[in-house]
Amino acid sequence: MAEKKQKAKTAAKKVTGKAAAAKRSATKSSARKATTTRSAGSAKSAARSGSAAAKKAAATKATKAKATKASSAAKTSTKKAVSKPAAKAKAKAVAKKPATKTAAKTAAAKTAAKAKSTATKKASVKAAMKAAAAKIAAASAAKAAKTKAKAKPVAAPKATAKSAVKPAVATKAAAKAAAPALDKKKKPANQKHGFKINEFVVYPAHGVGKIIGIEEQEIAGMALELFVINFEKEKLTLRVPTGKLESVGMRKLAGDELVKKAMETLKGRARVKRTMWSRRAQEYIAKINSGDLISIAEVVRDLYRSEAQPEQSYSERQLYEDALDRMARELAAVEKLDERGAVQRITEVLSKSARGRRLAEESETAAASAA
Repeated sequence: MAEKKQKAKTAAKKVTGKAAAAKRSATKSSARKATTTRSAGSAKSAARSGSAAAKKAAATKATKAKATKASSAAKTSTKKAVSKPAAKAKAKAVAKKPATKTAAKTAAAKTAAKAKSTATKKASVKAAMKAAAAKIAAASAAKAAKTKAKAKPVAAPKATAKSAVKPAVATKAAAKAAAPALDKKKKPANQKHGFKINEFVVYPAHGVGKIIGIEEQEIAGMALELFVINFEKEKLTLRVPTGKLESVGMRKLAGDELVKKAMETLKGRARVKRTMWSRRAQEYIAKINSGDLISIAEVVRDLYRSEAQPEQSYSERQLYEDALDRMARELAAVEKLDERGAVQRITEVLSKSARGRRLAEESETAAASAA
């Protein structure tokens, strides 16, 4: 029984071993099938991917070809577009050249025609003027001939001829008598408007000058009489129209009475306004250029500084010297002195008056202190 059981066990073991081997073979075969299916799928997928890559490469090639074509087309179009305006510009320039030449020719022809027309017009005007002058001359000659024919005396008896000679002699005598009267009425060439040659006059802007001549000049088609005035100190020659003496302010030298008044003004007290120096300087310049001797004496009096007074500024000193020079030159011309003598006389009057005022002030102060 035990043997039977062992045999049964061994038989069962064999059967189970066979079944396990069958299972193992079945699993191996199934695994092989799976691997084959997998490899087939991978091959298919690889084939699919390869075809897709090929398609993509073909598409990219096609796009590149299209892009190159488009770029080449654009280049050709731009070349054509550029070449067309250039060609048009060249054509226009070529077309303009003859046009400009023709325009220049036409302009030259027009100017020549205008010049000819103006020349012809001028010639016609000259001819017309000459014809008019000839007509006028002919008319005047005809009138003169008529008047001569009328003036011819008719044959008359001897008594009438004698009577006609008497009035002619009378007219000649009257003409001779009237000639000296006309000569008296005419002014001599060396005297105009009360001014003579070699006479000293006062021109406000320059002071005392000497008339060295009277000229006649044609200025702007008008004949003018001019006084030629020489200023020796300034080395200046001035020409003044005779018709503008009043507006310019030219006058004769001051008289004795006016000179005395001017010297009396120098003796007075200085009248200095309490205003800015610029305004006072303008007033002093206006007085100096007015040409009035008394006004100039006032400027000299106001700007004079004695030794006891403070010094003048540069501008004050300059105006004082200008006024003193104007006054001294006129005083020298009136009293027939030299300029140094005239200046010395003016400064002596100023210094004496200043000294007298200073002594009077000192006496007043002394009297006030004693009281």
